[in-house]
Order: sequence, then structure tokens, then C-alpha cells
Amino acid sequence: MPYRFKFRHGVHPPDLKELTGNIRIRRVPFPEEVILPLRQHTGKPAKVIVRPGDRVERGDKIGAADGYISAPVHASATGVVRDIDLWPHPDGSYATAVRITVERFSAQAPRPRIIPDWRGLTPEQLVRAVQDAGVVGLGGAAFPTHVKLTPPKDQQIDVLVINGCECEPYLTTDHRTMVEYPDRVHLGIRIMMRCLGVERAMIGIEKNKPDAIAAIEAARPRDLDISVHPLTVKYPQGAEKMLIKSLLDREVPSGKLPMHVGAVVQNVASVATIAEVFETGLP
Repeated sequence: MPYRFKFRHGVHPPDLKELTGNIRIRRVPFPEEVILPLRQHTGKPAKVIVRPGDRVERGDKIGAADGYISAPVHASATGVVRDIDLWPHPDGSYATAVRITVERFSAQAPRPRIIPDWRGLTPEQLVRAVQDAGVVGLGGAAFPTHVKLTPPKDQQIDVLVINGCECEPYLTTDHRTMVEYPDRVHLGIRIMMRCLGVERAMIGIEKNKPDAIAAIEAARPRDLDISVHPLTVKYPQGAEKMLIKSLLDREVPSGKLPMHVGAVVQNVASVATIAEVFETGLP
């Protein structure tokens, strides 16, 4: 379905997506050690709950959420906690991090987990599962997803907006997620719609991703009001306020959030991660 509105201006940098746009997602080998900052999200850093010398398995919680706008952190590999110290953070500062020496001959299989059928869970239980899994936004700000799924009761949400634009040069993670895992994306959308109590979802994807548009449209469930909208290729089409303007013709006031105009915006990789939690039980 074509979109109806546009935002003014925008720029057209070379997208350079041909470098990785046709390469399938693959898992990299486990390194000899991993360094896991406890600040991987917007809000308060997680509180460390392990000690040097502890053995942890892949998927074990090593940091607990410290408040509502926070998120737990989990071990990405099986190994032994070597130390807990300040390490350089991507934002240029230093942050507390857990260093794990990876077990060289471990199968790196996570602990068996009971995977609840999401269909039998209430919206509150779904949100709690997302929170416990440490899901945060993967579009840039790393905002804890459970907070987005529980807007204040005085904010009426009528639409879920899914951001598949990925308008930045070079980036193709969202593109490949939509091409390779369209069913997972739609399952995540279905779960989010249930959490929010909304009956409509709109997916915006830039027109330079025709294979992603085709895959998401082909997998679109017909029992829900979910629409796919090819959008003009320009930067910053993927900025949430611009996306809301393009899809809904609603202006988010300065200093306000999408929920103030009745929308919740989530990145496609984040949505797919929500589905993965309920498919695999992994955080």
C-alpha cells in the first residue's frame, strides 16, 4: 500500500548498502573473552549480580534491572567471570562491565528453558517476559522495550508503527532481518499489538528494499489490520517523528513522544527479537 503523506526536505547521501545488502546473516565464532557493559540501554545501568570466579552459561543473567527504566544484561557466552571493572564504553565514557573468559571447549548451548505459549499469556505477562529477557530497542537509542509496551493510561494509543526504513548509509541489518525472517517480524508485531491493545499496525519500508517489501507483504497475516507502506528513499525517513508524519500525517510536538499523538514506534529488529524470546526462550 502506498503511503499518503511526506515530510519536507531531507537529504540523499549515497546509501552504499550494496556492500552487505545481499549477504545473509551469519553467526560469528565465539571469542576468547567477552566484555559486557552493564549500561547497554537508555536509563539506569543494570546491577551486577555475579562475582569473579563464577561460572555462567550462555543466557544467564549477570546484571539485574535497576529500576523501571532499566534492563537486565545476560551472558552472551558460557565461561567464567574473570573480573568486573570499568571499561571504555562506545559513548566515549567508562562503564562497569563484566569480563568473561569463554570456555574453549564448551558447546555454548544455553540452559534448557520452559518456553510459555504466548497465546495463553495476558498482556501483562507478555510485557513481563519481554522485560525479563532484557529486550531493548535496536534502532539506536536502546530504550527498554517493556516501557514502550506500557504507556501511561491517560495516553490513548491507536496504532503501532513498525520502522523498517533503515535510511542510514551502509546499514542493512533491518533489511536482512525482513528478508530472512518475515514470519518472525510479524509474530513480534502480533505480540506487540496484543500488549498495547491496538487493532492496527503500519510498516514503513524504504523503496530501495524491494525484496524486504515483498517478503514482509507475502508473510503478512490476513487476520490482523497490518499494512505495508513503501516510502521515499531519503534521510532521515527512519527518524520516528518523520516516519509518523509520512505514515499518519501527525506532527509530534517538540519535546513530546510518539505516544502523545497516539502511536508507538518500534524497529523491525526489535520486533523480531520479541518474537525470538517466545520462540526460543533465550534473552
